[in-house]
Amino acid sequence: MGIERAGDRAGKGLSVQDEQTSLEKVSAFLKAEALSRKKFLIASHINPEGDALGSSIALSMALRALGGGDENTLIYNRDGVPEYLRFLPGQAKVSSEVPDDTRDFVLVLLDCNNPDRAALKGVPFSKTLVIDHHEVETPSGDLNWVEPGAPAAGLMVYRLIKSLGTGLTRDMAVNLYTAISTDTGNFRYQNTTAEALNASAELVSAGAEPGTIAENVYETWSDGRFNLLCLALQSFERINGAAIMTITQEMFRKTGTTIEDIENFTSFPRLLREVRAAALVTELPDGVIRVSLRSKGDIDVRRVAEKFGGGGHRNAAGCRIGGMKKLPDARRELFKAILEAFRKPE
Repeated sequence: MGIERAGDRAGKGLSVQDEQTSLEKVSAFLKAEALSRKKFLIASHINPEGDALGSSIALSMALRALGGGDENTLIYNRDGVPEYLRFLPGQAKVSSEVPDDTRDFVLVLLDCNNPDRAALKGVPFSKTLVIDHHEVETPSGDLNWVEPGAPAAGLMVYRLIKSLGTGLTRDMAVNLYTAISTDTGNFRYQNTTAEALNASAELVSAGAEPGTIAENVYETWSDGRFNLLCLALQSFERINGAAIMTITQEMFRKTGTTIEDIENFTSFPRLLREVRAAALVTELPDGVIRVSLRSKGDIDVRRVAEKFGGGGHRNAAGCRIGGMKKLPDARRELFKAILEAFRKPE
């Protein structure tokens, strides 16, 4: 059965209402597939960050421990590993190439719920497992473990590895701690839960070093990246509690940077007390406009992203605006949509 037909069975996958049953079924599924010597391709969304890659690498280590072996457990991301995440143990095994024949592989979609988001549209697989914490109406997998309330995919994979019984190595711990800390804003965001903190404490006991991880993720900027931020801050505009920064292709050329250098830029407008929601608008080479949205408190920026065909979480979401939309027009429409999100739904 190919992945392109999996969406026809939406709603017939795992129930997301019973967390424990979902975890048990996913664990049993992976054990059975590993014992039958199935091949796995673990894939995450394009333009990956710490949660996507940390979760993928840690899960690959667990599957190898089940007996899959290096040749049967592959990690794929179209955009590879950003420079700031190349400290992650096992990152060298992440490939930006898809195997020639994937029909015998089990696809594990991590931190996303649709093959399009992983640049795998139309690629055939024997089965598909979705592990994600983004809210979605119709997950595309044969098995769908989706927990919108989970702070990070890394926390779900942490639980899964515990259920698989493979043990928690230092290398797994470093990857999972990076995943959880990334999606909780280094434990500053409102999605930080007691479970996330307790799990992270265990990961530290297993060998993850918070200071070293934070230094690599947040304090290893190049001159070009710093100069790019300076240019982005010059584009800062605020209307009431909404703020937008813009990055153009000319800014990338001027600073010698790429899109991987903009990670965490949306955090800076949120430093202002009066800013309740912020957007980073980035011009891509093909003319498409990428939008990253962040908010505080009960401001639901997922509603903003959905108006432009995107999605995400209440306080962290994103979308892409295609066609011939110009940057000024896109900014104007975003400001309008963000300010509308400030109003409570009736």
